[in-house]
Amino acid sequence: MPWNARANLIRLLRPDVLRVGLIQTTSSDCPEENLSTVKGLVAEAASKSAAFVLTPEVTNCVSMSRRHQASVLQTENEDITLSGLRESALEHDIWLLIGSLALKDNGGDGRFVNRSFLINPRGEIVARYDKIHMFDVSISATETYRESDGYRPGNKAALADMDGIGLGMTICYDLRFPRLFRDLAQAGAAILTVPSAFSPETGAAHWEILLRARAIETGSFVLAPAQCGTHSASEGRGRKTYGHSLAVDPWGRVLADGGDLTGITMVDLNLAAVDDVRARLPSLSHDRPYGPVK
Repeated sequence: MPWNARANLIRLLRPDVLRVGLIQTTSSDCPEENLSTVKGLVAEAASKSAAFVLTPEVTNCVSMSRRHQASVLQTENEDITLSGLRESALEHDIWLLIGSLALKDNGGDGRFVNRSFLINPRGEIVARYDKIHMFDVSISATETYRESDGYRPGNKAALADMDGIGLGMTICYDLRFPRLFRDLAQAGAAILTVPSAFSPETGAAHWEILLRARAIETGSFVLAPAQCGTHSASEGRGRKTYGHSLAVDPWGRVLADGGDLTGITMVDLNLAAVDDVRARLPSLSHDRPYGPVK
């Protein structure tokens, strides 16, 4: 039976179940190379009957060199990864979250954007989200990031409709700002996406507990496809990322963990769990006004 027939049969027999494929990869600073790898992983996830496939943050290019980025990154209209993965969504009849792409933009200040895309099974862009919170941190004497130097932050939350499922879109460092997740859930999100390229040190300490906290606080599924391993660089210093793509249910249970190697993590989401948990713990409707903190 062809993969798409199997996927449609699963949807028919289990309408409340969404089969998801989380892609974990080690992107280099070469977009062409990364696109070939990710298209293969998308096809593999589709062959396993995934109806929704997600890729990590900066799927197209992981680079610490602004000069190299300026030479290889493209605008949204030109980007080969976006066009290539739109073709994959159409070919395999799947919903596809491109976790994010580093893109040139006509914002006037020369900075790039870190943009997530939701693609429908017709290959159409349904929603876009530009990362709001910039990773400007000094983790240690040897590990410092100034994302805002190279990327212009977004200023709009994104709630998408995926065949009647509310999907709230975030990216990586957004994970540390719970108000965004609460706002998305209160607006109708049942699934929250957190494509990431987490650093190994903060990942080991905070990744799982923060994802589980966001799921518990909102009564939502949280899906977090991640970059992993050591990323090769043709220019500038390389970097390492934590991996461990996670799927967390609305009760805060980890349903799947992608470990620290490249590949696909498959998981079935029982969407009825969202209404069940929110009925048992209706905290999303219990906000109370209070005065300023002094």
